[in-house]
Amino acid sequence: MKVLFIGDIVGKTGRNATKALLPAVVNKYKIDFVIANGENAAGGFGITETLVSEIFGYGVHVITTGNHVWDKKEFIPQISKEDRVLRPLNYPPGVPGYGSLLYSLPDGIKVAVINLSGRVFMSNIDCPFRAGMEEVERLSASTRIIIVDFHAEATSEKIAFGYFVDGKASAVIGTHTHVQTADEKILDGGTAYITDVGMTGPAHSVIGIEVEQIIQRFLTNMPMRFETARGEGIFCGVIIEINEKTGKSSAIQRLQLKYP
Repeated sequence: MKVLFIGDIVGKTGRNATKALLPAVVNKYKIDFVIANGENAAGGFGITETLVSEIFGYGVHVITTGNHVWDKKEFIPQISKEDRVLRPLNYPPGVPGYGSLLYSLPDGIKVAVINLSGRVFMSNIDCPFRAGMEEVERLSASTRIIIVDFHAEATSEKIAFGYFVDGKASAVIGTHTHVQTADEKILDGGTAYITDVGMTGPAHSVIGIEVEQIIQRFLTNMPMRFETARGEGIFCGVIIEINEKTGKSSAIQRLQLKYP
């Protein structure tokens, strides 16, 4: 089977790019299952119930998130109502929402998706390695196809986790930094890996935000309101080919498309 993972959707430009380009990508590459990180879909920070419905309407099956999942406070009581929207699994007990799910496709194939957050240069929440491995082992009783969104800042942490679950997860896809890396590979155990899948959002920006605002922040170190950049967009993602019987990946391909 083929899985498409769309890199962090940022703001209106990212949403429009996904809506416009996703059908053609699915048709061209014969995609069976689509995952998108949507934690920045609402103006570059957070996500809302309305945008969740909108993104599912594009043809996305599962939405993952990360550290910005709580930015829109009105979404916090809504997140537990939709199990196809994931927040990092390794938040402490009692946090609302779901950290993983088992999705059944129309042909009977089951796909597991796990969302994790790193801890290096980020919030010091529960250990993603221990929580992730425990969940991989639990879900492996139901399916061999397991996709992990590892939302983290540090390259080393992402790479280490990829090797940690090599042969147990079908893919480890890094998110969060919004810059697509060129290290896609199949690890020795059959796990597809990339350090960061990239961003689907404004191409002329600093990771999605207006360039001049970020430059001024670096020059002055003064707090300011950030706005999502406008203009031409970029659609980033990876396509993973997975053996349905073994759960091993045989190929991973990067995508970078311009919009419009």
